[in-house]
Amino acid sequence: MSNTQRVVIIGAGIVGTNLADELIQRGFSNITVIEQGPLELPGGSTSHAPGLVYQTNSSKSMTKFASYTVEKLTSLDAFNPVGGLEIAVSEARLADLHRKLGWASAWGIEASILTPEQCKEMYPLLNEDIVLGGLYIPSDGLALAGKAVDALIARTKAAGVVYRDRTEVTGIEHSNHRVTGVRIGEELVEADVVISCAGFWGVKVAAMAGMKLPLVPMAHQYAKTSAVKGLEGRNPEPNGAGLPILRYQDEDLYFREHGDVYGIGSYAHRPMAIDLDELPKIALDEYTKENMPSSLEFTLEDFLPAWEACKRLLPELKDVEIASGFNGIFSFTPDGGSLVGESSDVEGFFVAEAVWVTHSAGIARAVAELIATGRSEIDLSDSDIHRFEEVELAPSYVEATSKQNFVEVYDIRHPLEPRLAHRELRVSPFHARQRELGAHFLPTGGWERPFWYESNAKYLSDLPWDWQPPLRDSWSAQHHSSIAAVEAYKTRTGVAMYDMTPLKRLEVSGPGALAMLQRLSTGNIAKSVGSVTYTLLLDEKGGIRSDVTVARLGEDTFQVGANGNIDTAYFEVEARKQNTGELPGGYVHVGDITGGTCCIGLWGPLAREVVNAISTDDFSNEGLKYFRSTNAHLGGVPVNAWRLSYVGELGWEIYTSAENGQKLWDVLWEAGQKHGIIAAGRAAFNSLRLEKGYRSWGSDMSTEHNPYEVGLGFAVSTKKEADFVGKAALEAIREQPLTRTLRCLLIDSAKDVVLGKEPVYYDGAAAGYVTSAGFAYTEGRPIAYAWLPAHVELGEKVEIEYFGRRIAATVTQEPVYDPDMKRLRGISEETTSATSAPLVSGSAK
Repeated sequence: MSNTQRVVIIGAGIVGTNLADELIQRGFSNITVIEQGPLELPGGSTSHAPGLVYQTNSSKSMTKFASYTVEKLTSLDAFNPVGGLEIAVSEARLADLHRKLGWASAWGIEASILTPEQCKEMYPLLNEDIVLGGLYIPSDGLALAGKAVDALIARTKAAGVVYRDRTEVTGIEHSNHRVTGVRIGEELVEADVVISCAGFWGVKVAAMAGMKLPLVPMAHQYAKTSAVKGLEGRNPEPNGAGLPILRYQDEDLYFREHGDVYGIGSYAHRPMAIDLDELPKIALDEYTKENMPSSLEFTLEDFLPAWEACKRLLPELKDVEIASGFNGIFSFTPDGGSLVGESSDVEGFFVAEAVWVTHSAGIARAVAELIATGRSEIDLSDSDIHRFEEVELAPSYVEATSKQNFVEVYDIRHPLEPRLAHRELRVSPFHARQRELGAHFLPTGGWERPFWYESNAKYLSDLPWDWQPPLRDSWSAQHHSSIAAVEAYKTRTGVAMYDMTPLKRLEVSGPGALAMLQRLSTGNIAKSVGSVTYTLLLDEKGGIRSDVTVARLGEDTFQVGANGNIDTAYFEVEARKQNTGELPGGYVHVGDITGGTCCIGLWGPLAREVVNAISTDDFSNEGLKYFRSTNAHLGGVPVNAWRLSYVGELGWEIYTSAENGQKLWDVLWEAGQKHGIIAAGRAAFNSLRLEKGYRSWGSDMSTEHNPYEVGLGFAVSTKKEADFVGKAALEAIREQPLTRTLRCLLIDSAKDVVLGKEPVYYDGAAAGYVTSAGFAYTEGRPIAYAWLPAHVELGEKVEIEYFGRRIAATVTQEPVYDPDMKRLRGISEETTSATSAPLVSGSAK
């Protein structure tokens, strides 16, 4: 089916040409590609990219993008499957290669760990004496980026794509929040859709559409040697390669063959951020592979320390010289991810930037799907342009964190490892009190979040024997404290205060507010004032784009507890569509109120005693029912209290304005002293929410999952008459048998704590992967959630691979704590068993 929308792609590199091809495959017939350089040598990163494709990544999505790139480039005869070998010369790196092997197994990539002898056999030039082992992936290899681009240009030209090279974009035209065209000097190329695939120039292109692109162009060194004896005669082609591509990450180096010479890439040098305005001006007819804007002069002094490391690994390099080199420009971002998606302010303007050759075809396909259908089949949350908070878009922050990413690109990083610079960008009103209690902070979205409090260490000796935390292995023990066990115990048996301020809060108001929320969510929001609803946001195919909690504070005023800035952008776009009349419903305003408000989660069986001591308002079960909210005063502080709990105990989320935040903390703290109140952190919170089976969006579920397989079918209202996004898809999905499901696993051994993304084996074969994990202190055992085939039954045994070791676990009925919700509802203080109880409602934010 032909699509006649006028599409303009900016950039004819590996991303732009792949995108043109993917759009052609989806019926688009009016495509123009604009390139500022010569088409045969555009002069961007593609023109000098070494082309090493290592598919395995901690992100499932990025791995899938890379695998599709391999598949597509192979079909273009532009991929050399020589395999990929990552070697370790330290015990820490060898352990990390086992972790990567787990990712490969989890995401469906064939891989194996090699002994030093096997590494030497596969790669004869290695210094076997320093190698401890290696990770080998046979399907990795070399992307022939230039050849691929030439083939794609030829194919898309034949299909009608117009290429205009040697042409500079000078503006992006838009009107009424919609893109209208691309300005080329005095000429306007009219367009319905514009996609910036301009690479490191994308910062300037995006700015033309009013978008802040958190990207820093950085110089990265690449050198070529003189002829190497061990490579002579191996490759008949001058630029050929037969050995596996090689990564020496302990020294921030990688290697590939160019016939009988080595190409060596180094991240071992100082980060060199590039000012685009200071790039050399090169006449278009003077472009060569050695002379282009993205290829800067080689700084030998930066490379020499790495050169010594090269010779230690590959002894034959001692007899050769550095023949040539350049400092090539690539794009780096604050978190190392790509930048993909549609502007929330200018409809029809998309970006696909900071995309390396490795992921080029995969991300191009995802963007083509976005344009054609409104969704990518592969989850894009890791790359979504809207994932950053405003504070993370400050130029100083973007440059500093991008430089840090350059330095750490090959570092072994723990999932919780914090940044050391640019801290305390955002703190809650409770921050001073938390510091007094010895809070250990870890940053999220610029917020400082307490993970545990040193002040609670004094209670460790009082823990019952069955609550004593086990010794952990060195990896899971990082950024963790046994104090979390105390905080979990005090929450289950007494009362604790949790800082919930960093959670995204939106106010949706106006006469069209209810209509918009009804249209976007699976739950029925049309309830009385004071109602609170846990609900899902879906895409048109029924995939879960987020889960949110909505409180109706007034007839036309709602507060939404969301997952982050991606949700904010979504609501803002949908509100604008209503406000312009594109969609029915009436006027609606969306405001981010996170910074002006704060929240304390007060939870535990003694929580009611605390609030009753400082309030005359009715906090009884009848006075404030489960999933209801009310305005009240606590110790003179005006609050809005929501009766719900993400830790599975009686209590409330208590909201107030930022100016009243510290006072709220103080009155609760003082009133709770005789009840043994403590402050508790995120580590305990995560343990308790896992025991209650509450899902975490982004870890346990994404757009690739539907509500029924993730166990959230209860969040789809059967009484709601209003149509909502994804409803038609769900009606079809509901009739289909499940092929996979999210399962709760209890690990057999108390000392084996996993962290997430490990492969799960069933009947000896990799069958799924862990999504969320931790230690269930109430159960006294490690707990994990994992995607598994639907036929895997309760009580069956599985194995989780953790750093090369298989750990036994049992598929368990969930939730493992309070399945009847008696404690959560304040009905009883008895803990009931988890037999035969259905999954309960709730969300983990």
